[in-house]
Amino acid sequence: MMGKRLLTLMLALVVVLAGCVQTKSDVSGEKEKGDTKGGGNNGKVTIELLGMSSGEEDMNIVRDQLIKNGFDVKLNIQPDYGSFKAQRDAGNFDIALSSWTTVTGNPDYAVRSLFKSDGDNSNISDEEVDKLIEKASTETSDEYQETYKQLEQRLVAEKAYIAPLYNSFKAQGVNKDVLNPGTVRLAKSRAIAWETIDFNDASKRESMPLIAQQAIGSLTSLDPIKGNDGSINTLNTNMYVRLVNLTDDDKVVSDGSLSYNYAIGEGNSDYYFILRDDINFAKVEGGTAVDTGERVGADDVVFSLNRAKDKNSVPDHRTYSLHESIKNVEIVTDLTELENVKQSGGEASIREALEKGLKVNISELVGDKSAADSKAGKYQVIKVTTNEPFPQVLNYLAHQSAGIVSKKQVESINTYDVASFDVNKDIPYGDQRTVTEGSTYNNHLYASGPYILVKKNDYQADFAKNPAYRAGSEFEPKISSVTVRFIQDADSALSALRNGEIHFFNGVPETKYDLVENDDKLVLQKNDSNAVAYLVFNAGDRDVAKSENLRKAVLYSINQNEFLNYYQGNKKKAYSTVSPLVNTGNELVADPAKVKEFLAEFHAE
Repeated sequence: MMGKRLLTLMLALVVVLAGCVQTKSDVSGEKEKGDTKGGGNNGKVTIELLGMSSGEEDMNIVRDQLIKNGFDVKLNIQPDYGSFKAQRDAGNFDIALSSWTTVTGNPDYAVRSLFKSDGDNSNISDEEVDKLIEKASTETSDEYQETYKQLEQRLVAEKAYIAPLYNSFKAQGVNKDVLNPGTVRLAKSRAIAWETIDFNDASKRESMPLIAQQAIGSLTSLDPIKGNDGSINTLNTNMYVRLVNLTDDDKVVSDGSLSYNYAIGEGNSDYYFILRDDINFAKVEGGTAVDTGERVGADDVVFSLNRAKDKNSVPDHRTYSLHESIKNVEIVTDLTELENVKQSGGEASIREALEKGLKVNISELVGDKSAADSKAGKYQVIKVTTNEPFPQVLNYLAHQSAGIVSKKQVESINTYDVASFDVNKDIPYGDQRTVTEGSTYNNHLYASGPYILVKKNDYQADFAKNPAYRAGSEFEPKISSVTVRFIQDADSALSALRNGEIHFFNGVPETKYDLVENDDKLVLQKNDSNAVAYLVFNAGDRDVAKSENLRKAVLYSINQNEFLNYYQGNKKKAYSTVSPLVNTGNELVADPAKVKEFLAEFHAE
């Protein structure tokens, strides 16, 4: 759930709080700085906390902890994200309760956007932070643990740029009377994969749809590079195959992807992928999915990744920053290159690495995808080169925005001039208008993944199985059709699950776990998640922006055990947005004595 972007809803940047609602005139008028250092408040420091009504429980805990440590707290609660953002942009807060979910499963994504000086969502400008983020990005997972530990210490203990609260779990309810729960995955990062899901009664695979749910019915885009939000992440994940995938615990693998294997070249700047030859694009004809006869090949990969990394390849490109580390994408046809380049951290050649597990070893590399024939040892190989050593590029290649589209089809649809694109006249590839029921319906989608979107309306979206996706393998989709119902409210979605209207609900709130666990026909699945809640400080014109001592006084007022107790153990401690991804050993311990010390130093400033 972003490449670095503010998450809304479940994958969103959510800021929480409770209190007085200010009007638009309050926002646009004179900004109230408040009497932070006291005077009329018995000498107490006043802290204004900004957020949304959806996080009232967390807000109350933070408020009580600050009051306990000698602060006065002014609450500024807003009803929705738009109102909250207006208040935040106007600077009407000292701290705001925020959250971040690392949907790519790698720590670079968890820090670059939020904390680097030029980050999309950063209000921090710190050269040391920037250096540590860049250093860690060049290191492998075996190397970067110490670097991220130092980064966390800089962000929290040394400078108190953020105050961490907790790391959440991920949970979904499954109707075990209808579905085989063992086939329903719950991944830490990636969106749910539909192709593995199966009914208890396999005879219903053709006659009954799998019924899922999501909150947002207006789809940003079915072009994978043009959206990175809750409306399309799951849909595009299941419509487009990628070079690699993430396991449920965030390991990069080739399973269920377009590649048989991948390998990293010595120096961590070159990444090689040997492609499968058993996936064709699907299209929709007469309301059903059909095989186009066009293989998903290396030319499509080059096209897809080049447009993914190019900010100007399409209007309103929303994911280019995820892929800006890519310098070049090319088809390798010289077999000696694979033999002469060694693997990163080893003596084996890239060829040896790519051939592991192949039924037939490489006899020839071909440039034309129609000439690929794995049974004869004829393969296609892609090389991705990064601007700097960056092993975490693999996580971004596993993200839905790196989905492989048809070069031929997309070029035939996107005939407009990007610079003069007219949203009212030009219909780009993936526009939801082309799949919406009614006079605008003209489905032009080509899907490289296990399913293709057939049509949608205001209430649901209907998908059909790609008949040419890994046919006969364990990754061939089990169920022939999927219906995604648009149910905005979590309580309504849970009710629909309990009533049998949907088959599973990904996103059961912690406060409703017991309803699922006590329902005989349901099973609750839980997994770790990469979602972290934390306090962000105003970096503008407030005392918290100027005083490290004041920020540290707030920081050491936070007692994470109280959050864990309130949520009955359904939260975990966190130190930063990196916590779910790298075990740094850092821990925030509440310390009232330090709070008094830092407040005294603040008053003496």
